[in-house]
Amino acid sequence: MPKITVAPQGITVDLNEGETILEGLVRHGYAYRIGCRRGGCAICKVDLLEGVVSYNRPVADTVLTDDERSTGACLSCRAVPETDITIALREDNLRRVASLMAMYAATRTG
Repeated sequence: MPKITVAPQGITVDLNEGETILEGLVRHGYAYRIGCRRGGCAICKVDLLEGVVSYNRPVADTVLTDDERSTGACLSCRAVPETDITIALREDNLRRVASLMAMYAATRTG
């Protein structure tokens, strides 16, 4: 199972098979700035510093351009890590949320 490390905080979480970056973080009780959760708004973009991701559904070029992909940008709501990855959040910090809230958010992700 792949792991996500969030730089520079160094927080690491394990993912379940086929789980997106966002789903894994939420399942472990972490949150950051997110929007539609379906790949349409691009608010959840993160920078992929290390590792490889794939997408469980198509992502429009208007949301994530080829140039952005080539420089490591990815949508956390759709990106599924194929290897251990290291990401950096944009304009936000990862924060812990109450476990009940995290469970609720996890049921609404995807």
